[in-house]
Amino acid sequence: MKKLIKQILKFGIVGVIATIIDVGLYSLLTEVIGIHYAISQVISFAISLAFNYWASIKWVFDAKKQTPKEAILFIGLSIVGLGINELILWLGIDILGLKKYHLLIKLLATCIVMVFNFITRKLFIEKR
Repeated sequence: MKKLIKQILKFGIVGVIATIIDVGLYSLLTEVIGIHYAISQVISFAISLAFNYWASIKWVFDAKKQTPKEAILFIGLSIVGLGINELILWLGIDILGLKKYHLLIKLLATCIVMVFNFITRKLFIEKR
């Protein structure tokens, strides 16, 4: 139980840093540069994913020696997370018309995907 709590805390720290990277870059690309939110989302998600992958393997999960199969699984699960993120953004911005609140929707989507990521990485990637 102590190991799980420590792991959740580490995952949270990595998640906060990855979220800062993701939301900060998304905001920069969308608000400052003027790129469409869906494209900004893919770019910011990919860059934060690279950080998250490295930090998760090196610090959070017992997966120090990652096999190609595990790396592909990590990336595949992350792509599903990206899909969930894009779906939530699309629903909030395009369907519900809440474009004014796109950053809040982005944060909500990120929180939901963070839970998805922890559960799936714990189940499928961590060494047992």
